[in-house]
Amino acid sequence: MALSVRRLNRALLERQLLLRRHPLTAQAAIERLVGLQAQAPNAPYVALWSRLDRFGHDDLSALIENRWAVRTHLMRNTIHLVTDADCLALRPVMQPVLDRAFRSSPFARSLAGIDRDAFATAAREHLAEPMTRAQLAAELRERWPDRNPLSLAYAVTHLVPTIQAPPRGIWARRGQARWLATDAWLSLTLEGAPPVESVVLRYLAAFGPASARDFATWSGLAGSSALMEGLRPQLRTFRDEDGRELFDVPDGPLPDEDTPAPPRFLPEYDNVLLSHADRTRVIEDDRPVPLPAGNGAALGTVLIDGFMRAEWEITRTHGRARLAVTPYAPLSQADEAAVGEEGAGLLVFVADGDDHEVEITRR
Repeated sequence: MALSVRRLNRALLERQLLLRRHPLTAQAAIERLVGLQAQAPNAPYVALWSRLDRFGHDDLSALIENRWAVRTHLMRNTIHLVTDADCLALRPVMQPVLDRAFRSSPFARSLAGIDRDAFATAAREHLAEPMTRAQLAAELRERWPDRNPLSLAYAVTHLVPTIQAPPRGIWARRGQARWLATDAWLSLTLEGAPPVESVVLRYLAAFGPASARDFATWSGLAGSSALMEGLRPQLRTFRDEDGRELFDVPDGPLPDEDTPAPPRFLPEYDNVLLSHADRTRVIEDDRPVPLPAGNGAALGTVLIDGFMRAEWEITRTHGRARLAVTPYAPLSQADEAAVGEEGAGLLVFVADGDDHEVEITRR
């Protein structure tokens, strides 16, 4: 069976909780989505606001402060926000990704000749309490004075399971990234790593139907073709419009391609835009995703009729918050009204207490 681009789009939006807002807890949503991109500290807040009913800042801040959700390096060696259980379950599976990134980095030279086990033990001892990379580098320099200390500190976050400690990732609070050994922060324990096949199934449930290359793009793991082939008896298969084979879990929803898709504001680095080798199911003409540096609650992209068709930016001056939406092409009157209404809600969420202004600009 061949699936059109629009059918794949609606399947992705349904599984990403973007066709309608859902009455899930933040913790349940984070688990269902297999984590949220969190390089920009506030991005998960906007991501969850766009997906959940009655989501408030404290719903996520409390999870992080109470150690039920953590920020850590995982898929693609990037910072993700995941539940405490997924932090422990996914890190062993993704460790080869971090190892490969480390081997190709300039930091690898700093560990030449150093016993890895001794290095990891020393790092864990130092990271019993939160430290910035600069503080960790100063500690490691005392033991290995002939090595580049900052390179050693970067090596730690590749080779030793660590999390970013609060207040990093807490709404309306700022702070440098401070690192902490995962086992010093979480009270949970995991008996052995889960099979990588279980992660493939979770990916398909959240992002499918998808190809082996799509899974490799999302995870950074090698060997995706063999993984899909091994799981073939458990999966259903489709083809896209270009004939590529797509895999899916048996119960994955496939809404009709004409299912309405309301406008949705996405933060920087949202995984819905980054988790497929073929991104035309959500990005027309495979347009580059704009990824400017920010905090995740000041700029991003807009899905209109399910596809990335605009960018947004919030500026705040003298108690007034302005949301500028810049479409890539002119919008219909109905779309413009719907985008304005959704944008007004985003402004209340991000800049509550300010005067608000929504402007749809023209390129």
